[in-house]
Amino acid sequence: MSAAANPATVAECLRVGAGFSQGDRNWIVEQFATLDARLAAFHADATELEVSVKDRNARGQKVTLECWIAGRQKIVTTSSEEDLRAALNDARDDLRRRLNDAKTRQEPRHNKHVREIGQPDEEAPPADRERADAETV
Repeated sequence: MSAAANPATVAECLRVGAGFSQGDRNWIVEQFATLDARLAAFHADATELEVSVKDRNARGQKVTLECWIAGRQKIVTTSSEEDLRAALNDARDDLRRRLNDAKTRQEPRHNKHVREIGQPDEEAPPADRERADAETV
């Protein structure tokens, strides 16, 4: 994936949803700063993040982190950790894993050389085939 001209960052793309105030935003951006390296491959204009929490500081609180990147399926991660910081970190780490998985699915499974020059021909050269036939006889 090539670097975007205007790379996405958490600070630029994050919206705080239900359960959070704008005052919480800077603290959340700091918690999610490690996502910047993964998001940098995408354009800021085509990337959105939203974090929300249901029943904040209650026993059954649930943090949800949603990620929209143009041309890709929406990714939703959740955490039910009781500690808010732990729940945010859990959702962040899950999003990073899922972004890595999505990137891996789009790349060829072979080495870098194959990705750059394309797939090799399936058929062996005729001389090698004749030699293999002679050895089996």
